Amino acid sequence: MILPRANGYVLVVRPEPGLSATLAAAQEIGLNAIGYPLSEIRPLDWECPEPGAIDALLIGSANAIRHGGEALERLKDKPVYAVGETTADAAREAGFEIAAVGSGGLQKVLDAIPAPARLLRIAGAEHVPLLPPAGVHIHTVIAYENVALELPEPLRPLHDLGLTVLLHSGAAAEQFDRESRRLALQRDRIELAVIGPRVASSAGKGWRAIHVSPAPNDRALLEMVRKLCL
Repeated sequence: MILPRANGYVLVVRPEPGLSATLAAAQEIGLNAIGYPLSEIRPLDWECPEPGAIDALLIGSANAIRHGGEALERLKDKPVYAVGETTADAAREAGFEIAAVGSGGLQKVLDAIPAPARLLRIAGAEHVPLLPPAGVHIHTVIAYENVALELPEPLRPLHDLGLTVLLHSGAAAEQFDRESRRLALQRDRIELAVIGPRVASSAGKGWRAIHVSPAPNDRALLEMVRKLCL
């Protein structure tokens, strides 16, 4: 059963496989959700450091595991510090042991790692800068990139019915900002639901409203949108 919405449709724009997972979760709680990815993840070649010089892996996205490639095989004996449960699940499925799972961003995970520690951070081309505590050294490699895609023209009429857009990253927020201008969408008819304050700051101005999730995870974001629909 679809909940009655003042804002019509919920648009999910994250790349796969997250897109399908969010759509399924949204539909389970009765949201009228549709999906058009604004980007796709593409792996990049990266050089694995000498494993003996690494104590553990620092992983801020499941994409680092999904797109890490053959170089990850040399590191299977290294424990993983994961930003959240989705990332930890991907690491477990790939055969890694989990040292710790965070819930409030990668910096908080890093702050809790005891020194001394030599960490390999496997990241995307766009990643949040981190400040390691004393005695903790980070070597960063870039294993994937997020390539922007265009929204289809048929999206334009949807804002006449009302549209709430789910944004899971700063890059997605910036791309939706650009695409809304290209398609000449009426921003004052569109509400944004974002996964955190940093994403909100990347979304541009002129929207009908910007709602920030109470916790930086998909479940909290969707539950917030569900309550907005009641």
